Amino acid sequence: MSQFGVQLHRKSHTKKVGNGKKKIKFRDKKRSEIGNYFVSTKLADVKEDKNKVKTVRRRGGRRSVVLKHAAYANVLTKEGYKKVKIKGVLESKDNKNFARQNIITKGTILNTELGKVEVINRPGRDGSINAKLVGA
Repeated sequence: MSQFGVQLHRKSHTKKVGNGKKKIKFRDKKRSEIGNYFVSTKLADVKEDKNKVKTVRRRGGRRSVVLKHAAYANVLTKEGYKKVKIKGVLESKDNKNFARQNIITKGTILNTELGKVEVINRPGRDGSINAKLVGA
């Protein structure tokens, strides 16, 4: 199953058993135990004025939407959610290089028309960006 090249969600085979001997692999990976590739949600170009989404097949034939390029974010304010244009990526808690590459993940600080906001959802999983104002 190495042709999939994605994460394996199962216990490690390299760890020891309780009595000190190594675990022995008794079967290969199943397709259901392998995750998907990392969806790097990027900031949309200046020319693009909308979010770009892609539909992906999940386990069991279920369909879900992933966000490829983001131009707008849903920002939570005291009045409710507002759709706001994203100006840039300021910092990322996951990886400092993500801010340089304009990759948006959960916890990323964005610069918008309302000011600094923090992403509170996972855009690669949800298909949209939900954020809250920082320091408000």
